Amino acid sequence: MIHLRKSSDRGHSQIGWLSSYHTFSFSDYYDPQFMGFGNLRVINEDTVQPGKGFGKHPHNNMEIISYVVDGSLEHKDSMGTGSVITPGEIQIMSAGTGIEHSEFNHSPSNLLHFLQIWIIPKSSGLKPTYQQNTISKTENSLILIGSPNGKNGSVTIQQDVNLYVAYLTPQHSIDYTFETGRNGWLQLIKGRCDLNGQLLSAGDGAAIQHEKLCHIRCIETAEFLLFDLS
Repeated sequence: MIHLRKSSDRGHSQIGWLSSYHTFSFSDYYDPQFMGFGNLRVINEDTVQPGKGFGKHPHNNMEIISYVVDGSLEHKDSMGTGSVITPGEIQIMSAGTGIEHSEFNHSPSNLLHFLQIWIIPKSSGLKPTYQQNTISKTENSLILIGSPNGKNGSVTIQQDVNLYVAYLTPQHSIDYTFETGRNGWLQLIKGRCDLNGQLLSAGDGAAIQHEKLCHIRCIETAEFLLFDLS
């Protein structure tokens, strides 16, 4: 079964410097039918004005992933980490027992477009950590960028989740097989794809349940994230 979460049905907030689309309930946006999907709690698609951003604020007991689509994201945290995340990189902050951080558009002139993803960790009270890796980009294949054990150069997610990214060119396809009892979420960032006969456009998400095989065919040059969840 595949249930589409259309881009136009997401929650939206606008606070001047920030435009944010919420796949799941977040902050003032509440939809009891979309509180998350398994351990996947937040997918926010944010556009941040030049030089603006989120001032220092706290988090705890959450795996927080940033995936930059366009622009550059400046990160600082209470562990002493200071970095800039750009397209082609994956960043994760395991908030654990508690951490403060800030996130800003690093550019004084260009927009920042990124996805902020929250995953509920396997246990509370973990030690806070930070990771940032370069993605070994290969077209028309699934690239593992997050996993429970950090295999194949992926960042470590403190949960039973495998996270993939794909960059597809038109008419190319990818097949993915889910093990028994596992589900998936596909978030299309760019382009258009056919997922087991259902059409997805940029910003659409798809909950994948009780599907052994997923066939993803590119219609228009596409970029997407695929979560394999317990």
